[in-house]
Parts: sequence; C-alpha cells; structure tokens
Amino acid sequence: MLADLSPLIAATTEWLTRAYPASGGALASALCEAQARQAVTVAAWLRYPTATDAALVGMAGPGGSARLDWISGADADSDVHADDSAWRSWVDEVVASWAACLLTDPELAAAAVAGLAGGDHAPGTPPAFRRLIAPDDGDRRAAALLRHPDLLAPVAALHHSRLLDRLGRGEALIA
Repeated sequence: MLADLSPLIAATTEWLTRAYPASGGALASALCEAQARQAVTVAAWLRYPTATDAALVGMAGPGGSARLDWISGADADSDVHADDSAWRSWVDEVVASWAACLLTDPELAAAAVAGLAGGDHAPGTPPAFRRLIAPDDGDRRAAALLRHPDLLAPVAALHHSRLLDRLGRGEALIA
C-alpha cells in the first residue's frame, strides 16, 4: 500500500503553478514552485495526517482537477488536457483549496504549520516552511499570481471552512 503523498503533492503543486504561473524567468518559476509545494505539502499533511490516511487516498485516488479546472477557467480549451490527463487525476481539490488559503493568509499558514505537530509526516519538530510562512520580497514577486487573494479566492473558498475546522479556528469566526 502506498503511504506516501508525493504523487498527490506533485500533481496538486503542478496544477497550482499552471493555474497561477510565476512572473519572470527560471528563478521566479523555481521560487513560485517552492512556495506552492510548501503550501500543498502542509495542506496534504493536514488533510491526511496519518500513514493510514495517506495509504487510503493512495488506493482510492484524490479525485482529480476537473472542478478546479472549471472554476479557474482552465477547462475552456479541452485540447490542453488531452496529453496530460494522467497527472490531473492525482490533483486533490481540498488540498489545492487549503493551499490557496495558506498562500493568501500568513497567519493561517503559520497556524497550519503549527498544526502539523503530532502527525505521522513530520515527527518531532515540523519543517520550517519558510517560503510559505515568511516569504521575502523575491518570493512575493515570483509568486505574485499564486499569492494574490482575489485571484485565488474562488479556489480558496471551496474548502476554507473545513480548513478552519481542522485547525480548530472555526468558532473564532462566529464569535
């Protein structure tokens, strides 16, 4: 049984970086991808906190990018997806939505990284995820589209409340 989330993380990162590409050259693309990968990794580890959860999604599959493509307008040209539909089946909509939330809200991103404690993926001290929680000016420039709250709003809104519930912050918005 696959207890590794790397195919899901890679595919969801690919979807985010295609939907919200870097602005600039090769370095900007690398910085944008690093930020997307960190956000997706945190989101995936939160969504599937145990090895059993990861194994189950590995068996059942995450659901694919169809709804995300529709929301972002990427489905308008069906020829675009003809050659690359295999990786798209590994995109997880909830993980993409949670990653979008984390990329646009630094406080939520910090809470999410802190929420990784106790999960099977980061035993001991969780990784720092600096590019996600404390991006510098170069990171922000490279991922201007990827971190733009208005552009990511339709994707982030899909499962924002579930992320807040997962982090125990759901009631804080009501009060």
